[in-house]
Amino acid sequence: MTDDPKVDRLSALLQRFPMKVRPLFQGAFDPAGTSFLTPPTGGVLHLVGGAGVLMQGADMLAEINGPCVLFLPRTVPHRLCAHGARSAALLSASVDMGAPENNPLVRALPPLVLVALCNSPELETSCRLLWDEADASRCAHALLLERACEVLMIQLLRYAIAHRLMDTGLLCGLADARLMRVLAAVHADPAAPWTLPRMAGVAYMSRARFAAHFSQVLGEAPGEYLGRWRMGVARSLLVRGMPVKQVAQEAGYASASALTRAFSRRMGQPPSRWLAEQRAATEGQRPAAGISKL
Repeated sequence: MTDDPKVDRLSALLQRFPMKVRPLFQGAFDPAGTSFLTPPTGGVLHLVGGAGVLMQGADMLAEINGPCVLFLPRTVPHRLCAHGARSAALLSASVDMGAPENNPLVRALPPLVLVALCNSPELETSCRLLWDEADASRCAHALLLERACEVLMIQLLRYAIAHRLMDTGLLCGLADARLMRVLAAVHADPAAPWTLPRMAGVAYMSRARFAAHFSQVLGEAPGEYLGRWRMGVARSLLVRGMPVKQVAQEAGYASASALTRAFSRRMGQPPSRWLAEQRAATEGQRPAAGISKL
């Protein structure tokens, strides 16, 4: 599959839910094993340079036989360990793209994305830059690592779309030549008056064919996806401190009261109470431990 240069499938998503990347670890692999507990609302990216590594987590087991990239998009305690006579280098970073209930891209990704670098020249080039910088001690070292990890993550998301890593869901929709136009438009402008005829027109399909095709590929009806997207945008804007009236305008609700009604219907409580609980929970969370050796 090749990209349609007229349709940018990722920028609107990443602008609404920008990635926050923080390097966690770099250096020689500890043969005794290294365990990771990702931040409360994020995932973790690993670059493994070498072979003979085993990754173990809840319902996950992967043997790594060469340089690769691993990404766990959601919070999963896991363990990486070198085994046998071989060893490998490791570079890890936390990647927070927002809570899964807000960001459909996080929901769409499988629990583990593992790509051997021999299968992606683009990823291999970025990883080479990361390894070179990790081994150096130069000005803006940490900042460059963050930026390079962000570039790598965007390339990894491109790979996930191009290779349809899931059978249904947003990744499949973004890989679909007709649906990607609609999804990109909805993501870029959730406040537009989206109706079924309008979305079908963007896809150059009849209403009936569009509705059936959308539901088959994404696993939910167009209206349901639109509602979830708008609500996710609203929640993320509320957390950033935007007033409810402005959030309603940005997210596609007719008024602050319309947002409050929709919010209460979906979340079981009004925005003010939900936001207070979110802030209390955030303040009560202890800083992530990051890495501990077993």
